[in-house]
Amino acid sequence: MTALHPVSRRAPRLTSPALFAAVVVAGMALSAWGARDRATWFLETVWVLIGLPLLVLTRRRFPLTGLLCGLLAAHALVLAVGGHYTYAQVPLGDWVRDTFGLERNPYDRFGHLMQGFVPAVLVRELLSRTSPLRGSRWLAPLTVCACLAFSAVFELLEWLAAEIGGHGADAFLATQGDVWDTQWDMFCALIGATVSVLLLSRVHDRQLAALEAQREV
Repeated sequence: MTALHPVSRRAPRLTSPALFAAVVVAGMALSAWGARDRATWFLETVWVLIGLPLLVLTRRRFPLTGLLCGLLAAHALVLAVGGHYTYAQVPLGDWVRDTFGLERNPYDRFGHLMQGFVPAVLVRELLSRTSPLRGSRWLAPLTVCACLAFSAVFELLEWLAAEIGGHGADAFLATQGDVWDTQWDMFCALIGATVSVLLLSRVHDRQLAALEAQREV
């Protein structure tokens, strides 16, 4: 009976990432089918198109915690929905705008909150496992700073897309006439990263410890 314990302990690590991957693949397929603008769909979901195969290829050498896998899958679905409709025209965002009397579809803001909330766990996991920062008081602020830096880089990429694509990049930018859209996007990412670190650090630490123990078996 003792020999069965390592198999049972590893089973969740083998099944849950596969389940998350299957959900993401299905979501991406639905997102691509009938997307309003193919170029915008590609620009919005390219992170998933690159990230999912990369995670599959490195799953044995560098498996991720269940928390991070679930968050990455959720983020991928958010990107898939935004890519399908374009962020300014997501129906759920239209409903929220009309229900609460907002001036714009807020789905883009939600997307940038996720752009901070999910990468914060990814950055935290990478730093905890590959650097001396695990347990350091610098881990939290450096994680938030890294997410804010990524958000700024993303805004520069949007600017580049606008310069290259002209008016064709409007759907990708999703500014909806807001001259402060870039600043709002980065602020939302900053809030998302900060909330993620405050809410999930303890849970994440427990999963990191469990993953480390599991790999030692």
